[in-house]
Amino acid sequence: MADIAQMTGKRAHMIGIGGSSMSGLVDFLLARGIRVTGSDRDHSHHVEALEAKGIPVAIGHRAENVHGADLVIFSAAIAPDNPERAEAKRLGIPEMERSVLLGELMRGADTAICVSGTHGKTTTSGMIGQALTDAGLDPCVHIGGELDSLHGGTRLGRQSLFVAEACEYHSSFLELRPTVAVVLNVAGDHFDYYRDMDDYEQAFGDFLDRLTPDGTAVCWGEDARALRQAIRSGRRVVTFGWSRQNDVAPVGLSYDDEGHPRFQVAERGVAQAEVALKICGEFTVLNALAAYAACRLAGAPADRIAASLSAFHGVHRRFELTSVTDGVRLYHDYGHNPEEMRAAISVACRQKANRVWAVMQPHTYSRVKRLFDDYLTCTQAADVTLVTDICAAREKDPGDINSQMLVDGMRAHGVNAVLTPTFDDTERYLRAHWQPGDLVLTMGCGDINLLNEQIAAHGDSAGN
Repeated sequence: MADIAQMTGKRAHMIGIGGSSMSGLVDFLLARGIRVTGSDRDHSHHVEALEAKGIPVAIGHRAENVHGADLVIFSAAIAPDNPERAEAKRLGIPEMERSVLLGELMRGADTAICVSGTHGKTTTSGMIGQALTDAGLDPCVHIGGELDSLHGGTRLGRQSLFVAEACEYHSSFLELRPTVAVVLNVAGDHFDYYRDMDDYEQAFGDFLDRLTPDGTAVCWGEDARALRQAIRSGRRVVTFGWSRQNDVAPVGLSYDDEGHPRFQVAERGVAQAEVALKICGEFTVLNALAAYAACRLAGAPADRIAASLSAFHGVHRRFELTSVTDGVRLYHDYGHNPEEMRAAISVACRQKANRVWAVMQPHTYSRVKRLFDDYLTCTQAADVTLVTDICAAREKDPGDINSQMLVDGMRAHGVNAVLTPTFDDTERYLRAHWQPGDLVLTMGCGDINLLNEQIAAHGDSAGN
């Protein structure tokens, strides 16, 4: 494996460079004097931003793209038979998986905060990165999303303090080197890779074993699986959660009419500072508590953390208002499994709206098959649910699962569900049936956000 420290002046080629995490890593490589090229399946906003920096990006994966590279970097979603990976192997060019690179970049940090969990990783790591920045601690930050205060998902700061999102897909987080390991929740996902929930939980235990001997596990105290693995790790454990028995908990929690939480943060029962979040939902309280605990371990003052959390506007693609069309507010959320979708819809239903439309893009056949029953009821709180075709992502259609089966199951559970296979189908149905004052929430981690862009680009129906 190539040594990043010895790559100055050499060329790294990144397969899938337009991904949110991969594109963010480019800045770290450039800062080390490494020349970067890349390739991606499609042209995107991320690719445009990279090209504006002078990074050559080839659209389409072809063997010749890696010719002349000294290192090939790829994500876990890029299969070994990808033509560029196959050519790199044939030519003997060293390869490095994205998470291995991230682990190498944080090597030597005195404090490395790595945020894991089934849900909430990007938002919580974004909160931590912003709070430590606002507190004047100058962290390096790498998250799998875009945050306005970071001008993206990456911040180059002092190497001794590093904040990173830690993804469990393909056990990628086992390549990281945390001194503070945050486990937000262990709810289950990626069953195309993990055998079952026990296997999934064990991966988080292995992640906690990556902690330095004097490191700290920060976990949700009411999540039995997270707490069990934190205690088993033998490291110091700091808990956050609803109960005052947790090390960090909310006091005097209340919500305004749109679901924005306000509370005081208590450390071991003693109130320290007040937080008034600008983002909605119960789950955002837990994310903020976890971020607060991690920032305190990094040495940030309680009042500076609370002020930063109160100013946090959220990460893009997390219940993000994308446009107002025909008097209808359109939001997008990255939630892609039933629990995340249910949480996003709960936030939508707190907004002032005549009707709430849920637009679901199911993601990967394996996830839909494993969590099928949960999908059937996760949008019950919405007035209407539209379901697009399943986003295959890295998978091939097995032929035994499809979106019509989801719609039929939803209807059997009393959900007003309609199959709208394509984005064009979905837009036509919405425009034919929505009314001013409605709210539309699109959900998924595939390319469903492009539907929001498509509707915004077409504008009001009268102008079409």
